[in-house]
Amino acid sequence: MRISIALDCRDADLLAPFWCAAMNYRVDQRISQYVVLVPADDVPGPVFILQEVAEGKLAKNRMHVDVHPEKPKEHIAELEALGAQRRGNRVDEFGIWWQTMADPEGNEFCVAAHAEAPDEINIVD
Repeated sequence: MRISIALDCRDADLLAPFWCAAMNYRVDQRISQYVVLVPADDVPGPVFILQEVAEGKLAKNRMHVDVHPEKPKEHIAELEALGAQRRGNRVDEFGIWWQTMADPEGNEFCVAAHAEAPDEINIVD
């Protein structure tokens, strides 16, 4: 079974480079108001679709993406340089930690790592 994840947004072309960097994906194609992203490597993963809509984001996402990079602290800094913002403080639970973030349009996602990750040093400014 194929799984796709769709994210409503105002400007798919603006968000495509951000989400490609966030998830190690690449742009596969642009079809009308959709930008289709797929894994950059030959690693299985869901298709991620940026869907342009007229309305802006109004409330907290009911579903969000968690990314688990090898170097979470560096990944957070890279995403902040691309326009992401931290939301709240880092959370440590269940042997992992995560930082809630928002993309340039305010869509929430989390950068997560196992608590023993080598660069899990406190990432709060």
